[in-house]
Order: sequence, then C-alpha cells, then structure tokens
Amino acid sequence: MFLKKQGYPQEGELVLCTVTKVQHTSVFARLDEFENKSGMIHISEISPGRIRNIRDYVKEGKVIVCTVLRINLERGYIDLSLRRVSDMQRRNKVNQIKQEQKAEKIVEFVAKQVKKPMETVYKEIKQTLEKHEYALLYPCFEDFVIEAVTFKELEIPSIYLKILEEVVKQRIKPPEVSISGKLKLQCYEPNGVEIIKKALKKGLKAGDNIDLKYLGAGKYGLVIKAEEYKTAEKVLKNVTNAVTKEMKNYCEVEFIRDSKAKE
Repeated sequence: MFLKKQGYPQEGELVLCTVTKVQHTSVFARLDEFENKSGMIHISEISPGRIRNIRDYVKEGKVIVCTVLRINLERGYIDLSLRRVSDMQRRNKVNQIKQEQKAEKIVEFVAKQVKKPMETVYKEIKQTLEKHEYALLYPCFEDFVIEAVTFKELEIPSIYLKILEEVVKQRIKPPEVSISGKLKLQCYEPNGVEIIKKALKKGLKAGDNIDLKYLGAGKYGLVIKAEEYKTAEKVLKNVTNAVTKEMKNYCEVEFIRDSKAKE
C-alpha cells in the first residue's frame, strides 16, 4: 500500500501482516497497512490444537492475514490472531490488497501524466473520495466502470479528471459473476439428436456470455456470466425456457445448478 493508515486498526478488523520475529511461544508481526504499528500473536492464536514447533506455521518474512483481538492504547499493544481467520477471509483480504495496489498504479500513471508527485496526487484523490464514503480507491473505480457514479460528481480535481477516466476504463473491467450447472436433456423421438441440437442453438441465442459444453450421457455443462446475479439469473431462465419450448412435450429438460455460484 502506498499511503499507510494513521492510528490503530479496529478490534475484529482483518489486517495484512509481515512476520518480523518468531519466539518459542509468540510471534511478532508488522501491520503492513498502518504506519509504525506492530502486533503480537500468542502461540494459542497460531493454529487450533497442539503446536510442537511454531516455525512449522510461521517464519520471519512471511506475509499473513490476522484478525485484531485486542488493542491497549495506553501501552500501544495489539494482540492478533492467525487461527481465527478463515480461508475465505484470507483470500478476500489478499484480493482486496491486490485490487487497491492496482488502483494505486492507476493513480501513479495519472501523476506521471500531470507531472506531479505521486504522493500529492494520491492524497488529493483519496481525500476527495473519502468525503463520499469511499475508504478505498478500487471500489470507487469499479463503481465508475459500471456507471454507478461519475468522477465529476465525486468532485475529482479537474486536472486529473479526463486522464483518470480513460485509464480506469482501460485497466479495470466490470466485476463478473457466474451461474453454472448441468443441463440434462433427454429425447425419445427417432430424430431426438436433431431436436436436441436445434434446442441448444435456440438456447445459445437467448443471451450473452453463455458457455455450453457436452459432458456425455445427455448432459451439458452450462455457465452463464454477467455483471450481477440478477442478470445471470434472467439469462439462465431465458436459456432453459428456449430449450424447453423447442423440445416441447416429448422430451425432458432439467437444469441442475452447481452447489455454489462462482464470483
């Protein structure tokens, strides 16, 4: 992160850390997002169960995601936990950091174009966005790409406006979600194969970003991608309706959704 946060994190907040020292019963780590802040992880907060060798889990220089347990402002102590962070929380935090670094690279490009120091441009843009309740750059840039907001209404300084709009459009794609599953088709008519082929062609024309693959035994892998679930669900409905209508009453159509939709 280019500009580190001042002050302390909140209890319960996820923080990116770098291990600086490993002792027999504790680990010390630097809070990478905060200015001059470090924390301590007790061995009991490293991993569930008995730990024979703490270095099997952490080593100096390793980047980890922790949750803040307690903060003692008087002494400046920050207690952290590694074991209370789920795999999903860890992935989301790391992804958030990567996205923000990408946004900072965009600001760096803007700074070069206007021939001003990166830190100056970063602070001006970030402070402007914070007035509109954007704590991070990337979510704002993402909202701009999907046309949920404009930089002009956010009062981005005019000197950066046009360049920022152009580079954000170039480097950030709209967020994408997908719905996937198996489309099961059965037809007992003599020309069943032709009926199914015709029905699938109709289904593929029922929307955009549709991926269909034959899996065997009358099953087809179906993936629908869109910017939001509502749109993906609508396309899915259009596809299944188109296929069902084409195959009529003498065939069977069933869509078996995957257990988890992917983002």
